[in-house]
Amino acid sequence: MNIHVAAQQEAARIEQIIEDHLTMEGPLLPILHAVQAEFGYIPENAKQIIAKALNLSRAEVHGVVTFYHDFRDHPSGRHVLKLCRAEACQSMGCEPLADKIKTKLGIDWHETTADGAVTLEPVFCLGLCASAPAAMLDENLYGRLNEDCLNDIVAEVR
Repeated sequence: MNIHVAAQQEAARIEQIIEDHLTMEGPLLPILHAVQAEFGYIPENAKQIIAKALNLSRAEVHGVVTFYHDFRDHPSGRHVLKLCRAEACQSMGCEPLADKIKTKLGIDWHETTADGAVTLEPVFCLGLCASAPAAMLDENLYGRLNEDCLNDIVAEVR
């Protein structure tokens, strides 16, 4: 498919998403969530299209995208592994676990493995403080993690 045609189709889909959410009160976040659900990330050209439709600057839209950790500006792997780095998890040893998983996957935060299987992201609270350290793989939560648990999780997604 021609790159120009693909870009036009992407822009048309973004405009349709905007139209579907425009009557909502405070539509920016729902629009961003819908765009990310559609494409797996927020394409750069979406920021300008959204800004124009909502009478915002591109910088304002960019600021919201970069402020919230759940929005991505590039495609993720087939699976997203989020490791909690909040205080409760830190006190229970999340940092050494994070170092081990980064080494095992051969990536750092916000990176994706070469095979496209896993993207590793830090988060600052999954709400499992009583079960720290915690992680989330895609939509599944895991608590009381140790190295064996993380190895099992990685084996599952690879």
